[in-house]
Amino acid sequence: MSKIIATVFGVGLIPFAPGTFGSLLALPLAYGLHVFGGFPMLLMATSLIFLLGWAATIHYTKTTDSHDPSEVVIDEVAGQWVALLPVSGGLWFMGFDPWVFPYPGWVSAFILFRLFDIWKPLWVGWADRLDTPMGVMLDDVIAGGFAAILTAAAAGFAHGVLM
Repeated sequence: MSKIIATVFGVGLIPFAPGTFGSLLALPLAYGLHVFGGFPMLLMATSLIFLLGWAATIHYTKTTDSHDPSEVVIDEVAGQWVALLPVSGGLWFMGFDPWVFPYPGWVSAFILFRLFDIWKPLWVGWADRLDTPMGVMLDDVIAGGFAAILTAAAAGFAHGVLM
């Protein structure tokens, strides 16, 4: 079961760019959560997936030689969902219909998350160097936090200054 969760039903076993595919899979899942229950649902699911992913990563990494195997992509799902929280929250608090999830927001959240996850600046790199299952999850959540901040700032600029 830990392998199924850690690899997100085998997506992490794709032989090239498994992290990117994990992040891509997170997008329609987040959209479904947003449509079903809005921002509160995505926020609760993000918290749950972090805890579930951490537990799965603890068990899965015991079966490998690496502290952060590339096939573990549950951390990308958690981090991508963090990056999408301002998009979902902005729509929720502004009272938009749940099916509205404008592409500029999720595209910027995706691109910024992938950049921070690959680049690993500041605390992202610190968490990655922990060499623990918590570090595996935390570096992506922090990268998602950085992406969320910039996504929210870009939305504020686009909707406040440009309009």
